[in-house]
Amino acid sequence: MTEVEAKKPQESLQDRLSQVVDLLQKHRLVEDLTHRQEGQHHDLVENLVHRQNLAELQRKLDELHPADIAHILESLPLDDRMTVWQLVKAERDGDILLEVSDAVRETLIADMDDHEILAAAKEMDADELADLAPELPRDVVHELMETLDAQQRERVRSALSYEEDQVGALMDFEMVTIRDDVSLEVVLRYLRRLKELPGHTDKLFVVDYDGILKGVLPIKRLLVNDPDKQVAEVMATDPVTFDPDEDGNDAAQAFERYDLISAPVVDKNGKLIGRLTIDEMVDLIREESEAEVLSMAGLREEEDIFASVWKSVGNRWAWLATNLVTAFVASRVIGLFEGSIEKLVALAALMPIVAGIGGNSGNQTITMIVRGMALDQVQLSSGGRLLRKELGVALVNGIVWGGVIGVVAYYLYGNWELGAVMTAAMTLNLLLAALMGVLIPMTLQRLGRDPAMGSSVMITAMTDSGGFFIFLGLATLFLM
Repeated sequence: MTEVEAKKPQESLQDRLSQVVDLLQKHRLVEDLTHRQEGQHHDLVENLVHRQNLAELQRKLDELHPADIAHILESLPLDDRMTVWQLVKAERDGDILLEVSDAVRETLIADMDDHEILAAAKEMDADELADLAPELPRDVVHELMETLDAQQRERVRSALSYEEDQVGALMDFEMVTIRDDVSLEVVLRYLRRLKELPGHTDKLFVVDYDGILKGVLPIKRLLVNDPDKQVAEVMATDPVTFDPDEDGNDAAQAFERYDLISAPVVDKNGKLIGRLTIDEMVDLIREESEAEVLSMAGLREEEDIFASVWKSVGNRWAWLATNLVTAFVASRVIGLFEGSIEKLVALAALMPIVAGIGGNSGNQTITMIVRGMALDQVQLSSGGRLLRKELGVALVNGIVWGGVIGVVAYYLYGNWELGAVMTAAMTLNLLLAALMGVLIPMTLQRLGRDPAMGSSVMITAMTDSGGFFIFLGLATLFLM
């Protein structure tokens, strides 16, 4: 627990954001009032008030954890964000840049000069520098690399050589290694000489003189065993290890499955080259979850909620254009049955129900399938079984809820044939929704695309057009 958390355990993140917003509003209000006043000492009063308000805001920011400041920056409009960013102490810039979202980080870096960027990056570890480097100007990255020692430079280059979602790009290099031929007492003395342990150190890595991983020594075993015992006697010789080329999502699932806090990363020769920690895995899971939600809505990338109009338009236009085309197709389907709608106006009132329920059911199916794929629970080979299961669920729901809306339609319009058509249309559209809910993500995965990409838009298009066609087609056949 940090000192700040110990002082104010009852204060929520929302409370802290509200306090900063209140201070910003107070600052603007007082500035407006002093601008309106005239007098001999107007400039002096304005300057004093300006400094007083900003000093109060800075004191508040100094109390906050970098992650809390990052959340506040993401939650403020651009002008207020820049005001707060200028008040953050320079030595905290690096920690905050690592915490904010990619979209917000871009606006903050754009406000910094090269000297400020270099100062912020100076205290970062190699893995942190590798995370930040792709978003920095090329000349700044080159100058930054020149300031590093040979080992740090090699570590940064190693991390940058991997794709951003590979284990090699996620691992860090801060870890404690020991030999297996020493006693636990020697290990304890060695740890006491260290200034501090790397974060999330729950185990020490046992290596030979060539750096080959031989096992791990959990801290709990170190503490509870006889200090005279050798490391080789109490270490675990079968730890969970990861390859740097391995997919980060697979590693995240392994962390969840085996309740890991840290784990070694070894190359093909078994040499220890880094470690994964739970904080990186949690960040990866959160980022993947956010990306999946955005993809299902048809957004191409993470968007700063306070981004400019044109930038937001550029992020959203592609799937809106697709949606416009599919909506036009749905309208032409309705146009095919204009005569039927003119003869029986009740069709116009009832057909949105069929399309809406179909869309909702399809989104439920597609969400379950995409989630299963993300957790590696769904394989292409199991598609047939999943399809039969989802069609069964859709058939039962269609008969039950289609029957309910059919009875309602009968009582509203006194036409049992309309009620029967409503039941049949509802059932058929739910079956269509189930079919598309399974086929769309599996087809995208087979094509090497993100199964979540635009899936919500596509399923809605299918159930709208299909629902209108089924309902109006049945009505034309049996009611006209």
